[in-house]
Amino acid sequence: MAREKIQIKKISNATARQVTFSKRRRGLFKKAEELSILCDAEVALIVFSSTGKLFEFSSSSMKEILEKHTTHSKNLEKAEAPLIDLNLDDSNYTSLSNQIADASLQLRQMRGEELQGLTIHELLRLEKTLEEGLRKVLETKGQHIMEQINDLQEKGKKLMEDNERLRKQVVMMAREEKQLVTESENITYEDGQSSESVSNALQLRMPQDTDDNSHTTLQLGLPVSKWV
Repeated sequence: MAREKIQIKKISNATARQVTFSKRRRGLFKKAEELSILCDAEVALIVFSSTGKLFEFSSSSMKEILEKHTTHSKNLEKAEAPLIDLNLDDSNYTSLSNQIADASLQLRQMRGEELQGLTIHELLRLEKTLEEGLRKVLETKGQHIMEQINDLQEKGKKLMEDNERLRKQVVMMAREEKQLVTESENITYEDGQSSESVSNALQLRMPQDTDDNSHTTLQLGLPVSKWV
C-alpha cells in the first residue's frame, strides 16, 4: 500500500507540528552526517524552532565552517562586482586633448609667445586679460606690503615700550645705589652715635684758649698749688 503524500504546508496543530519538527530535524541531521562521511564534505546545519530554540550540526568545527563561508561569500561579491571601464572612447579623448592644447596655447600667449596669428580683437582681449591680472597682482602685493608695515610698526612700538621700561629700571637702580652710598657714610659707631654727633662731642670737650691759668689747670686736671 503506497504511503499517502503529505501536502507541504504549515501544520495547524501545535502538538503535531512539534512532533513533525523533531522527526524531520533528526532525519535532516542524519542525512547531513551521512553526506559528510560518504563524500568527505564539510557540512554545517543551523535550525531554529518556532519557539526560537537553536539546533545545530557540524561535521567539524562550526566556527571554522562559518568563517570559510563568510570568506567565500566575500570573494563571490568581488568577482560579481561590475568592472569600471576606465578606457575613454575616441571622442572623449579627442575633446580632452583639444582642451589641453587650447589651455597651453593661452598660457604661452599670456607670456608673449605665438602672437603672430592673433587678430586685433584677440590681442585687445588678451591685453585686457593681462591688465586685469596685473591689477589683481598689484592689489595682492599692496596688501602684503601693508601687512609687513603694520607688523614692523607693532614691533617698533613694543621695542619703545621695552626701552622705556628698561630706562625706568636704570633710574630706580641709580636711586637705590645713591641711597646705599648715603647710608654707608652715616655708619653708626659702637656706642650708637653717628660720626657727625661724635665729632661735635669731641669739639665740645676740647679746652678753650683763655688767659686764666687756673682755668687751664683745672681743665688739665693738675693741682693748683703747683702753679702758685
